Amino acid sequence: MQDRVVVQTEDFDLSAEIAKLRASDKRVGAVCSFVGTVRDVNDGDAVSELELEHYSGMTEKSIEATIDEAMARFDIYAVRVIHRIGKLQPMDQIVMVAVTSAHRGASFKACEYVMDYLKMQAPFWKKEQTPEANSAARWVDARASDDAALTKWKL
Repeated sequence: MQDRVVVQTEDFDLSAEIAKLRASDKRVGAVCSFVGTVRDVNDGDAVSELELEHYSGMTEKSIEATIDEAMARFDIYAVRVIHRIGKLQPMDQIVMVAVTSAHRGASFKACEYVMDYLKMQAPFWKKEQTPEANSAARWVDARASDDAALTKWKL
């Protein structure tokens, strides 16, 4: 069985990851996936680079606990999360969440649940760099809409 959570610097292949997730599981009738990418603008400012940091071990354990919670809340079969760290450029993939289940509703809900957790509570830190030579990098704060998403799940 493959790891449910991987934190890595390398890019990932969504099609290959989904194929591995559903391989040999004839119960699967639905696969829902989300891929987050680096935008070139945030809060009206250009972004030339996004750097992600984390605490190795602690991050994976935290995401594993969220997957366990999703498995308990929703009628799903499997979850796979890949989150990249290091320096990324606009259009690079950052994160993948994929969920399998018998029916689409459970997969959609569980995928959104895990992604909302990753966005707000997973121990990652994001620093943006703008293209201006003299500008300082800035740490990315959560948005009000992200807070609202957690409230929906009662987290």
